[in-house]
Amino acid sequence: GIDVILPDFTSIRDRLDDIECIVLTHGHEDHIGGVPYLLKERADIPLIGSELTLAFITAKLKEHRITPKTIQVEAGEKHKAGSFDLEFVAVNHSIPDALAVMIRTKAGSVLHTGDFKMDQFPLDGRITDLRSFARLGEEGVDLFLTDSTNAEVPGFTMSEKDLIPAIDQVFQTSPRRVIVSSFASHVHRIQQVLDAAHANGRKVAFVGRSMVRNMKIASDLGYLNIPKGLVVDFRKIQSMPDHKITLVCTGSQGEPMAALARMANGDHQIQVGEGDTVLMASSLIPGNENAIYGIINKLTDLGANIVHKGNAKVHVSGHASAGELVYCYNIVRPKNVMPVHGESKHLHANAELARRTGVPEDHIVIAQDGMTVDLIDGHAKISGKVEAGLVYVDGQTIGAATEDTLAERRLLSGGGVVTVVALIDPDTYQPVEPVEFLTKGFVHDKRTFDGAQNQVTKALSRAKQDKVDDIGEIEELIVETVSGYLRRNYRREPAVMAVVVDA
Repeated sequence: GIDVILPDFTSIRDRLDDIECIVLTHGHEDHIGGVPYLLKERADIPLIGSELTLAFITAKLKEHRITPKTIQVEAGEKHKAGSFDLEFVAVNHSIPDALAVMIRTKAGSVLHTGDFKMDQFPLDGRITDLRSFARLGEEGVDLFLTDSTNAEVPGFTMSEKDLIPAIDQVFQTSPRRVIVSSFASHVHRIQQVLDAAHANGRKVAFVGRSMVRNMKIASDLGYLNIPKGLVVDFRKIQSMPDHKITLVCTGSQGEPMAALARMANGDHQIQVGEGDTVLMASSLIPGNENAIYGIINKLTDLGANIVHKGNAKVHVSGHASAGELVYCYNIVRPKNVMPVHGESKHLHANAELARRTGVPEDHIVIAQDGMTVDLIDGHAKISGKVEAGLVYVDGQTIGAATEDTLAERRLLSGGGVVTVVALIDPDTYQPVEPVEFLTKGFVHDKRTFDGAQNQVTKALSRAKQDKVDDIGEIEELIVETVSGYLRRNYRREPAVMAVVVDA
């Protein structure tokens, strides 16, 4: 029931005027998605990033009716923002135009890799600039912030080009349509799909607002090569033979409102059927498993052949594996290391790699959300903690929903609702008619609440005996009584509410 999850801006809300800029390392949604909500609090914060990154965020901000102040930079360029001297370094990722950033301050220098890997055969020919990493290492890096996503994975991440044979095979062998689901910002993967479609005589239609928008931006700026006549309007494919059609849509993570989920549920113009091939050309993000497998099962029931990372080589990670991280530690030789971008297990795995390359234990900082880290006299250490929870966007409401709200929703979806309505005599507290048990989503039979009637009556008697005269307290007593009864006798835990009315 939650639309978007945002970082908590509470700790900087009274210091917004101190923010010199926002540096965006690349254009993936998890790195730019929160920007509109911060700019709603101060709209003139400059955004610094590469051409494609700024184009993606500008288009997103337009939907929020925000015109940003942007500063475009390229790899190799330097820029001064207040007391910070910034230098940008090319890195390879699953989206073009990604950057690492060196931040020089009076307190020391910080090198942030952003999301990166060391693909030696990238689709766009833009490799991670290890020469600059080494040069900055020679200059001296006081604090190295490194991508931890694949720190547990040994060796080196495969090249995007390693996927070409498998993706091409999908297009060669599919008897009907090929439907590809991907992130709307995964330009490199979509380039491979376009190349395979073109080589096999298929036309391509983009499906979904964000997909259409981002691919137009990438194409207009020269980051996506689309042969003339390859991409057609979605509305024109109805008149084309199925074996000539490729659809590229969003929904690779099981998002319920995305095009792929709507196809699986039969709620889309595209009706998936026997002989169609669905290519899920992305990774499975932890936490989305149930939604993704649910869609896969529905598409399979419709007769589609599902191709995904688990049964074909159709996805490689955009993040550096352990071998690449070790290589970077050895050429940068940082004084302090702070693993970033990952869950706790990834941060600790990355920290272990740093130890093995010679970084002292007391110079490795593993910080959780909200922790503040000071860099003083060449030594980094955790110095405190600020409020840094999660902020939930529910429709047009920002921040009103809480963890308790989500817990209540999970309870409602898992066990249903039981509402107990008691019309009582105000003098005796006894029901003047049988207590009603109204249910929603709670499966029961005629006898389920027989015992509960007696339990509620006894609870009301105790309330009278204890001289409880507050209706709210009486209702809470009934909730506890009925909840305990259902838990003990039926091992069920629905959400229970009570309404007590004086007769």
